[in-house]
Amino acid sequence: MIRCISCGAEYDDDEIIYTCECGSILEVVTEVDNIPKETFDNRRDNIWKYKEFLPVNAENRISLDEGGTPFCKCDKIGEELGIELFVKVEGSNPTGSFKDRGMSVGTTKAVDLGVNMVGCASTGNTSASLSAYAARAGLKCAVLLPAGKVALGKLAQAMFHGAKVFGVDGNFDDALETITELALNGELYLLNSINPYRLEGQKTIGMEVVHDLGWKSPDRIVLPVGNAGNISAIWKGITEFQDAGYIKDTPMMTGIQAVNSAPIANAVKAGTDEVTPVENPETIATAIRIGAPVSSVKAMRAIKESNGTADTVTDDEILDAQKYLARTEGIGVEPASAASIAGLRKLVENGEIDQGERVVCIVTGHVLKDPNVAIEACEEPTQVASDPNEIRKVLQTM
Repeated sequence: MIRCISCGAEYDDDEIIYTCECGSILEVVTEVDNIPKETFDNRRDNIWKYKEFLPVNAENRISLDEGGTPFCKCDKIGEELGIELFVKVEGSNPTGSFKDRGMSVGTTKAVDLGVNMVGCASTGNTSASLSAYAARAGLKCAVLLPAGKVALGKLAQAMFHGAKVFGVDGNFDDALETITELALNGELYLLNSINPYRLEGQKTIGMEVVHDLGWKSPDRIVLPVGNAGNISAIWKGITEFQDAGYIKDTPMMTGIQAVNSAPIANAVKAGTDEVTPVENPETIATAIRIGAPVSSVKAMRAIKESNGTADTVTDDEILDAQKYLARTEGIGVEPASAASIAGLRKLVENGEIDQGERVVCIVTGHVLKDPNVAIEACEEPTQVASDPNEIRKVLQTM
C-alpha cells in the first residue's frame, strides 16, 4: 500500500502514481510480521538480505549485488574530534554511489508493473545508476541532465550503459519538471526519489548501519542532502527496524548542505517547517546542487522526529574535507560525500556534537565520480629521470 504523508490517502501497490491528489508526496507502508532478526544473519550481504522489508517481488529482483557496503571505523579522525566515528562507504556500490540501492528496487517495481521505459532527471549519480539497472532489466532508459553541469565520470556512465541522454538548458529542478510531465503522460516510469519505491531500496543503508553495530543505533547519522530522499529513507529503515523490535534507540538524523544550495538547512536554522526553494543553487558538489528538493517534507519530518539538525558548509570546507578523509583514513569520495565530513567537523567545533558520541557518516559516492575535482586538488606528478638517486633526494624531503 502507498500512503500520502500529509492527508493519509491510500493507493494500491499496482497504481502508477507519484504524488497524492492533494499534491503531497507518498510513501510505501511496509508491514512485516514477527521475523526474528537472526533471519538476516546468514544471507548474502546485499540489500536483498532484508527482502521481507522490500515491497517488490524479490524472486524477480533486478540486482547487481548492491548494498553490503564497507563500514569503516575511523579511529584517527574520531580521536582527533573526540568521538567514535564510523564511515559507511556507499561509493563501493556497483556504479559507485548509494543510488544503486534505490534503483534495484525501483527497476524491479518497473518490471512488476510491466512498463518498458524508465527515466529520471539527474545531477549525475541517479542517471549513472538508472542506466545500468535499466540495461540489466532490458528496459529503455531516458535521462535528463543539466547541460554542462554534470561531473565527467557520471556522464560517461550514463552514456556507456546505453541510456538516451538529454542535456537540458537549466538546472536539475528544470530537468525534473520536464521529465515529470513525460511521466505523468504515461510515456515513461519515473525513478527519481519522488517515486516512493526508489527510497525503499535506500532505506537499507539505515538497516545495515544498525546491523553492523550489533543491532544498536548510533547516536547520530550525518549525511549530505540534495534532493532529500536519502535522509528520509535511512530514517524510515531505522524506524521500521525499531517497530520490528530489533532496536530500542534511534539516531539523530543530521543533514549537511552546501551553503548556496541549502533550502532544508535554511529552514532548520530558521526554526520553520516551510522549506523555501533556492532559485539558482550553486556548489562544486554537483550531486547536491539542488534548490527545490522533492523530498523536503520527508526530510524535515525525519530531522524533527529524530531530534536531529541540519547545517551548511562552504565549497572550501567540502574540498578540504575530501582531501582530509582520503589522506587520513584512505577513503576517497566525491565532493558531495565529503560534505558529511565537513559538516561533522563544523558541528563538533560548534559544540552541536558532544564529545564521545558514536557517529556514522554516510559518504555517498566514489572519488572517481568527479575526477576533475580530484585531480585539480592535487599536485602534479614530480618529473624526474629514471634514476634512484634523483628519486631518493625527493623522498628524503617528505
